[in-house]
Amino acid sequence: MWSALTALCLTCGSGFLQDSTTNPEFAARLSSIYRHSVKTIDVNGLTRMMKQGAVVLDAREQDEFDVSHIRHAKHVGYIWFDMREVYDIPKTDTVVVYCAIGNRSERIGEKLQKAGYRHVFNLYGGIYEWVNQRKPVYNADDIQTTEVHVYDKNWSHWLTRGTHVY
Repeated sequence: MWSALTALCLTCGSGFLQDSTTNPEFAARLSSIYRHSVKTIDVNGLTRMMKQGAVVLDAREQDEFDVSHIRHAKHVGYIWFDMREVYDIPKTDTVVVYCAIGNRSERIGEKLQKAGYRHVFNLYGGIYEWVNQRKPVYNADDIQTTEVHVYDKNWSHWLTRGTHVY
């Protein structure tokens, strides 16, 4: 049975389970690298889900998270991800995972699903799309910033807003 939060969001209309970005070329690139194994959620859908209490997990590495992250996101990492990091999250909760563009977070989402989490979503376009749509990010001191760790130069051009940090 779907959680009440998930059921509510499915009735929210556009901005939930759709693959969209502010840049169609970015969307095409994402479509080519995603496995489509975890349901995606767009920025507007995540904003609504956060207001309803969704758990947000950041699947980037610590240095990326420290530069900036979505407020109240829990850092779980990617390379050293360990299910013990999420043991306190009920498997019936709605969980949204993100990374820079959504590739690593999709892999963490797969692991969560395999572990029995039933309502797992991947933020489509990751923190890049979040910032591109003018949503706030916060540094390790919980101060709003424009800086975003761009992972590497090959992907950095998809971040069209904010200050690139390597």
